[in-house]
Amino acid sequence: MGAFMEPRIDLYLGDCKEILSEILDNSVDLIFTSPPYADQRKKTYGGIHPDQYVEWFLPISKQLFRVLKPTGTFVLNIKEKVLNGERHTYVIELILTMKKQGWLWTEEFIWHKKNCYPGKWPNRFRDSWERLLQFNKQRRFNMYQEEVMVPTGDWARSRLKNLSETDKKRDESKVGSGFGKNISNWLTREKAYPTNVIHLATECNNKKHSAAFPENLPEWFIKLFTKEGDVVLDPFMGSGTTNLIAKRMGRGTIGIEIVPEYYEMVRNQIKPGQLVLFDDKVKYGKSQKTRYCSVR
Repeated sequence: MGAFMEPRIDLYLGDCKEILSEILDNSVDLIFTSPPYADQRKKTYGGIHPDQYVEWFLPISKQLFRVLKPTGTFVLNIKEKVLNGERHTYVIELILTMKKQGWLWTEEFIWHKKNCYPGKWPNRFRDSWERLLQFNKQRRFNMYQEEVMVPTGDWARSRLKNLSETDKKRDESKVGSGFGKNISNWLTREKAYPTNVIHLATECNNKKHSAAFPENLPEWFIKLFTKEGDVVLDPFMGSGTTNLIAKRMGRGTIGIEIVPEYYEMVRNQIKPGQLVLFDDKVKYGKSQKTRYCSVR
């Protein structure tokens, strides 16, 4: 057996409900994934009817709860399906059931798709956003907000150009709420904290996968919730975007994929010189099954 350096990639071929049982308790810092949406990708993943979606996902989320560190975060990219002319409630039902499982539903981010496909429906407009649900095991978790700060932009320069006397002191709320602001505090600031709406175009490159998301999406959350050397898990690896971005950013990562073609595609994206075959027990897993791990 050879030595290896971090970061590494563990790629597993199989059903994540089974493979997750091989991952050690409290060993993952971030879970970022987009499972098959209800009744979609039938040719690839078989499809899960919206009425059965919660029942299908709960054994998976139970395993994810076990492998996630107490200070870790689970980000779930998911979207409600329209069924018989109305939005199905399986996402809402999933949130409520996961809360009973012990998860804290800490936050909800919106991914605004800047280049969504055009279309027309008789009773609604085209979808241009998706949910990213943040779950945690406890109220205190690792979060590195400074890593995702954004430039203040032209609005700050124009707004701060001519400050009034009111702007130079704490301006109390006009509605008597007790909250106020001091605009002059922004004079020396070049960056601000972002909102929970993320504006990104959908993936345009051909990744030979029917539902690849843009690289900037997992990159943003990896920056926000992990540091170098942490471990990122995607139990529905697909085209491997999350795993490859995590590796590029100096994180260890685990990918699980049930479709052999996608598994091989991701494996082949790792340079041959980076593949080392391990048969012994490894840092993230308990079994002695063969897996491929990447090294620098």
